[in-house]
Amino acid sequence: MSAAAPAPAPTGPAATRPLVELRGVVKRFGEFTALDGIDLALDRGEVVVILGPSGSGKSTLCRCVNRMEAVDAGEILVDGVPQPLEGRPLHRFRAEVGMVFQSFNLFAHKSVLDNVTLAPRRVRGVARREAEERARALLDQVGMGHRADAYPAQLSGGQSQRAAIARALAMDPKILLFDEPTSALDPEMTREVLATMRQLAQAGTTMLVVTHEMSFARDCADRVVFMDGGRIVETAEPEAFFTAPKTDRAREFLSSVR
Repeated sequence: MSAAAPAPAPTGPAATRPLVELRGVVKRFGEFTALDGIDLALDRGEVVVILGPSGSGKSTLCRCVNRMEAVDAGEILVDGVPQPLEGRPLHRFRAEVGMVFQSFNLFAHKSVLDNVTLAPRRVRGVARREAEERARALLDQVGMGHRADAYPAQLSGGQSQRAAIARALAMDPKILLFDEPTSALDPEMTREVLATMRQLAQAGTTMLVVTHEMSFARDCADRVVFMDGGRIVETAEPEAFFTAPKTDRAREFLSSVR
């Protein structure tokens, strides 16, 4: 399967600013602070992998970027535009930020093809024929072209997740967010999904990935962000992080997962 070419590089001021910026982001659930002053920026074409123990705030950060969770303080910008609060501007904003969940979230009563074409047709107003042509190309790209007419109940977990990736790509998002995309899969299915993600990374897709898959982080990330207690503890290139972490907490984490 061949990966789609990345979007043309922007010019002017857009070429130098980060694609995604989190500035002083705080998220609370009652008295619990899930994110405590997060500052993070992603450049176009960059793959950033977020690692950390359970409860460290990784998935919450991912959900805040897509505004599935509203922040309590700070701001998040995508391509220089602050997150809208509600209404159509928020729907347009979310169309620029693709999300792949750990639980697939495919519509059970729709075929794979219909799942992939639904958002482009309803949100972007793409004609059915054009949406289906694009969807079939994306399904071919993720190795799911032969399952376009199948329903989610007829798919393996790995196939469902690759269909979900095609669905996210169908909106031509500026960034893809992955929230533990392989946590519900067995090892063989995990390899299928990671192979697809690796191809996207090699094609220059901007990706923010929350995962426990150390091999993907080491092989595909441009940067590793290590979180604990709702804060960013350490940021480094993969080789530096895995061979010589700077903090005791990162060293403790790595020793527990090796």
